[in-house]
Amino acid sequence: MLAGTLYVVSTPIGNLKDITIRALEILQQVDLIAAEDVHHTNILLKHHEISKRMIRYHEHNEERRAKELLSFLEAGDSIALVCNAGTPNLSDPGYHVIKQAAERGIPIVPVPGASAFLAALVMSGLPTDRFLFEGFLPRRKGRAGRLQSLAAFKGTVIIYESPMRVADTLSDILIHFGERRMAFCRELTKKFESVMRGTVGEVLAGVNQTPPKGECVLVIGKEGLS
Repeated sequence: MLAGTLYVVSTPIGNLKDITIRALEILQQVDLIAAEDVHHTNILLKHHEISKRMIRYHEHNEERRAKELLSFLEAGDSIALVCNAGTPNLSDPGYHVIKQAAERGIPIVPVPGASAFLAALVMSGLPTDRFLFEGFLPRRKGRAGRLQSLAAFKGTVIIYESPMRVADTLSDILIHFGERRMAFCRELTKKFESVMRGTVGEVLAGVNQTPPKGECVLVIGKEGLS
């Protein structure tokens, strides 16, 4: 364990067993855990019998909280940065403290692990030789332009979406991408994990028939249907 080091720790995206031995060791040994949601992270820690001081670091306070974390790091404390699921700074908080730590020469150590978009990509049955991870689309401003840009990408496109907006997003994808092969992955590694493969139109019809629950990942193929 290195003093004054920021550890960027990947945590499970669902199944609490999907965490590396190294990640557990880091979480046990650091002075402080900066968590997106303290209650959520505490479930993981209790499952693995870890007790540790935690501080909230989320999208609404990360600019302000980053300064506090940097002061701890410069004083010699080691900190594990975690988000609710997967890897911090990938569609999750983390950017501000990582950027400022790098600028100040503070050591940053990645502790890799689970990732929802990689899990969805490898199980999709679509090409993995070239892909683009978009994360969440803009809700309004710039949305159409971003979809047009993604449609022109010559590879597989991966998008995160909430269950409440996924039908609208699939409709937009159908407009801008046209019919393509895709996979709709839901609740990855959790009890009700599911994947629906087909064309964009077929998946949209399925979603409209049975509105989904839980976190959604859309994986869209790079080629239109002839």
